[in-house]
Amino acid sequence: EVQLQASGGGLVQTGGSLRLSCVTSGFKFDTYAIGWFRQAPGKEREGISCLSSTDGSTNYEDSVKGRFTISSDSAKNTVYLQMNSLKPEDTAVYYCAVNPTSVITDRLRSSPDYWGQGTLVTVSS
Repeated sequence: EVQLQASGGGLVQTGGSLRLSCVTSGFKFDTYAIGWFRQAPGKEREGISCLSSTDGSTNYEDSVKGRFTISSDSAKNTVYLQMNSLKPEDTAVYYCAVNPTSVITDRLRSSPDYWGQGTLVTVSS
């Protein structure tokens, strides 16, 4: 069974940094699209960053470009989200999601196959 375990959330001040981790299991970490989503109270869930196993290509939602970086470690079956220069509007529950048999990140953004449990990020002002 595909499983994803997200961790690394917490409380930080504006301008601070956090690194989220998503440890995966249940699929081969070779042909996939994986990424991070977030949802704040009263807001739509939004995809913020994805990567494809095809060539390691990445994409970012405009509001996090230049501040967040997605990366993966195939030896650990883990994807990371390094978040810098955090703002109060980044406060949300962050989820990792994966399409284990598709490398197309647009498909991941529109319809993820599996979700992690989420980890809460709170940025204080």
